[in-house]
Amino acid sequence: MACYLYILRSEIQEKYYYGSSDDPDRRLPHHNGENKGFTQRYRPWNIVYRHKFATRKEAEAAERLVKGWKSKKMTRLLIEGIINLEDYM
Repeated sequence: MACYLYILRSEIQEKYYYGSSDDPDRRLPHHNGENKGFTQRYRPWNIVYRHKFATRKEAEAAERLVKGWKSKKMTRLLIEGIINLEDYM
């Protein structure tokens, strides 16, 4: 089953959330809803990037990679299409 790496950006502060899901659009209301955790503090969120993978395992590996960058600059470059995720995998 296909799965996506997705990146959310907070509307109130330059904060990013990285996740993987088979349906990022279905997950977005959860992040903007009553859940507790990181996304609660910076609502509302918008999906600013998504990349489709053939398997959940691949999407989760990409999520770990992007989280490991720990760089807003790299995240912005990815979102803007200046860098390509496959070049880093």
